[in-house]
Amino acid sequence: MTSPLTELRELVHTRWAVARASGIPRLGLMVGEVPRYELDAVYEPMLNFVLQGGKRVTICTHVLDYDPEHYFLNSVDIPVSGQIHGEAPGLPYTALALTLDVPLITDLVADFPARDDAGAAAFSVSPITPEMTDAWLRLARLMRRPEEIKVLAPLIEREILFRVLQGPQGWMLRQIANKDSRLSRMRETIGWLRKHYTDKLSVDALADQAGMSPSAFHRQFKSTTAYSPVQFQKRLRLLEAKKLLITAAVNVTTVAYTVGYESPSQFGREYLRMFGRSPGEDHANRD
Repeated sequence: MTSPLTELRELVHTRWAVARASGIPRLGLMVGEVPRYELDAVYEPMLNFVLQGGKRVTICTHVLDYDPEHYFLNSVDIPVSGQIHGEAPGLPYTALALTLDVPLITDLVADFPARDDAGAAAFSVSPITPEMTDAWLRLARLMRRPEEIKVLAPLIEREILFRVLQGPQGWMLRQIANKDSRLSRMRETIGWLRKHYTDKLSVDALADQAGMSPSAFHRQFKSTTAYSPVQFQKRLRLLEAKKLLITAAVNVTTVAYTVGYESPSQFGREYLRMFGRSPGEDHANRD
């Protein structure tokens, strides 16, 4: 009898061979190699379920490893450096990702009390349960029955989120649903930073926007994201620079100014420190 995980792999590989998209809202697929600018990137709030192989994500000083027995959850936009590996030769890295839908989460957790887990980071790896795997499988099966997606996909998506809500990271979903929670305030700040990452940063102004003292804001931001606000902005700039260097026909100096640096030499030093390669090397070897 085929195991749920084996069937999930077969469904994803079959779909990947004909289309790189699932056809199901918010459900992403990945098989094999991942482009460099997608591994080192800002991850939007999502659930990531590895079906084959494994993944390592580095968030500031935090290193998290996960495999088919675990899922990764992040509830805020977060700069991440990633590494993947297949299970063995001929068995490529395979994964599913479900982008979090805030209105759906808000509706789902309406009857659950919110908790103020202020000291907890907004990302984690947790064991996956048989019930959650079964829900992922039923969602993936809809790729073969597209006429059922509109009706059934939202119901199964709710079930997956419900399983998360029952687990050790359920507090993240409760905090997302509570617009007055500290996590929600950090989400708003992060959203502003993503739009204005090239601007000169004022931590005092961000703290005022979040309705917090500068010291309390700094502590909360770091406990949520693992980065200080300044580090977070720098990561946003450098990740966008890497994407431009790899994918666009623009020179290094132009990229430095585009992402907000006033000094191309400072940009070069910080880029090398973060990625272990100069911006010129990535530009010369762009995809």
